[in-house]
Amino acid sequence: MADWARDAIFYHVYPLGFCGAPRRNDLVSAPSPRLDRLTADLARIAGLGFDALYLGPLFESVAHGYDPVDWRRVDRRLGDREALARLCAKAKGFGMRIVFDAVFNHVGREHPWFRALREAGLDSPEAARFARVRPGRSPYGESFEYEGWAGHYDLVKLNLGHGPTRAELIGAALSWIDDFGIDGIRIDAADCLDLGFLSELASACRARKGEFWLLGEAVGGDYRRLAGGEGSLGQAGPLDSVTNYECYKGLWSSHVDANYFEIAYSLERQFGEAGIYRGLSLYAFADNHDVDRVASKLSRDEQLYPLYCLLFTMPGPPSVYYGSERGAKARKAPDSDWPLRPSIEEALASCSQPDLEPAITRLARLRKRLRPLRRGGYRELALASESLVFEREAEGERAIVAVNGSSASSRVEARVGGPDCIWRDALNEGAAYPSSGGVLRLEVPPTWARVLTRA
Repeated sequence: MADWARDAIFYHVYPLGFCGAPRRNDLVSAPSPRLDRLTADLARIAGLGFDALYLGPLFESVAHGYDPVDWRRVDRRLGDREALARLCAKAKGFGMRIVFDAVFNHVGREHPWFRALREAGLDSPEAARFARVRPGRSPYGESFEYEGWAGHYDLVKLNLGHGPTRAELIGAALSWIDDFGIDGIRIDAADCLDLGFLSELASACRARKGEFWLLGEAVGGDYRRLAGGEGSLGQAGPLDSVTNYECYKGLWSSHVDANYFEIAYSLERQFGEAGIYRGLSLYAFADNHDVDRVASKLSRDEQLYPLYCLLFTMPGPPSVYYGSERGAKARKAPDSDWPLRPSIEEALASCSQPDLEPAITRLARLRKRLRPLRRGGYRELALASESLVFEREAEGERAIVAVNGSSASSRVEARVGGPDCIWRDALNEGAAYPSSGGVLRLEVPPTWARVLTRA
């Protein structure tokens, strides 16, 4: 399985939004190379410390990309194959890994398979490609019923027990490896997909490219069903990682409620000595294209700083959603996610914390420098309502992380064990603290952190 992602720092882009594409695709216009806007921004992104690029839907769709009509044609609103190839080549030139979004659970109503079903009805051979097609009347007036994803009938659920359909989806993923050199895929709605299909997909991709990384989207449930790791109980799933929605929620609500006990509970439950996901590298994030921007969830803008300190020092590769590196704000509309998916210019214009970007760059460089932050286990050392101290250890290297969510300085005490020694702050150069009798006492600045290593 892929190992490089444990060391990666992801920058998440929703291309249709980032590049200012129209919200609807007429499916006939000439391609417009809007992807070049993202290509031109790669130097800035790489300079911030990001070395992996997760790109949301790129292929032909009707509206938001999660309603695909062709998995092998670049969405004309973004450009053509050459525009995507330019983007991937330049990203590779900056040493960045590339992950595409794979939407394999459902299709849009304009997909050729579904158009054929609409035209021929239940007698169409394409009926076998979709889930639970049966006599009746659809919400759109067709003379048959079908299953929509989560009750959304504009997203037609595929039948992944159908061999030719499975083969086409896997073939599309392999073509992305061959044509664009991608390093992984994020599988949309992975918790809705057949495990047999996921296993077949994973095996084919890894056979085509060694250390190919597969991330599954799962909002809830037991992540071990989709991905396995050291210490996992029962049957390990076929994927490498899963979206860590549990800690996503804890990251922001622990600050809003001044209750670090919530995020501490999740980290211990997942990664502690008896953690159920110990050894599993879960994908960590503070916001994305489906949820309110984290800057809009917090009580105070300065809480962004300890939140990202936690994100970059907790287990699992961290991801930052475009614009959030400067504290962009946005909330979902009652009937639309588009406010969360603006152009990069609009996102940056809504920023509340320009100083956050250099802080994230400091954290990214620190994570790259300290192996325990990338590969270490997790052990809680001290906890209060607005402070958390924990240890990450890998191959004898130790890092002590102390995060303070309060607007006042915090004095913390943690039992670190071992002989008396000096601990130096790798995040804030110059500060040093002695441990005595196995106890470390230090002061943490307001809404910030210290990351200590032995001198």
